[in-house]
Amino acid sequence: MITNKITRILFVCLGNICRSSAADEIFRQLTIRKGVNQQFTIDSAGTYGGHAGELPDLRMRAAGKKRGYNFTHRSRRVRSADFDHFDLLLAMDDSVYESLSRLAPSVDALQKLERMADYIPAHFGYDYVPDPYYEGADGFELVLDMLEEGCEVLLNRLEE
Repeated sequence: MITNKITRILFVCLGNICRSSAADEIFRQLTIRKGVNQQFTIDSAGTYGGHAGELPDLRMRAAGKKRGYNFTHRSRRVRSADFDHFDLLLAMDDSVYESLSRLAPSVDALQKLERMADYIPAHFGYDYVPDPYYEGADGFELVLDMLEEGCEVLLNRLEE
């Protein structure tokens, strides 16, 4: 069950302009709708810093807007200090997971690292959250579907 303790979650993908920035806002909106937003600190970052300071990809913002989301997070690169600040770091795919594993400052810090796919329902048929950057509109819609359901599962598990 969620307590008065604030749970700090960091969603991480490659560039922090598609998947993790979307998960950040989707999870934030879900906590607001459920009235538990005061119990969370939510952020996102990328393992690649080339998009630092940028808004999410225009295609992700357009797909999100159709669903009522306003993706305004500015991209940033993940830091080893994030392992100290956050309780849970969620990697969008295995490549990101491996990068975060190498960045972790200690064995204890590794215990905070999980795969977002572990919260995504099996009916999607993926063991990772695919990067829609090189896909068409359908890729962005798929990722949003996956993240909406996965964030719901994540919140439900945290409430247990």
